[in-house]
Amino acid sequence: MEWREVIEHPSLKDLPFKIETNRWGEIVMTPATVRHGEYQGLIIEWLVKLKGGGRIYVESGIQTSDGVRVADVAWGSSEFAGRNEEDLPCLPESPEIVVEVKSASNTLEEMERKKRLYFEKGAQEVWFCDKLGDMHFFSASGKLAGSRLFERFPNHIERDVAP
Repeated sequence: MEWREVIEHPSLKDLPFKIETNRWGEIVMTPATVRHGEYQGLIIEWLVKLKGGGRIYVESGIQTSDGVRVADVAWGSSEFAGRNEEDLPCLPESPEIVVEVKSASNTLEEMERKKRLYFEKGAQEVWFCDKLGDMHFFSASGKLAGSRLFERFPNHIERDVAP
């Protein structure tokens, strides 16, 4: 199934699942919890607070060599946004930062595969937020102590404290 067909299909609208496709066009659904959404919101608040420029993308599809992956949160520079202004069904390249909030159903292997796919499509950093709010930052060459693009982004997201 092509991505545009997925996003426009009436029976797939308003599902409480994150929908992605694999390399064969098969639909893959991942359930998300309320806490998952809460962490997405807090990460967005931090991005807004720390960086005035660029664009934030939420639940946006990125075309990869293994189908469309939907990033929980992503940040792209103004240059990236300028290259991707059209109302695209999914992004043909990765924004500079892609953030995945780990769900209970995610395996380490799946998270590593997503990270590799995002780097293949041009991501400069991939961040993982675990179920406790601990942030893990990566460049294409390995684990980072913190983000290089958002140097003041915390290593831990507090659910009870707004940025």
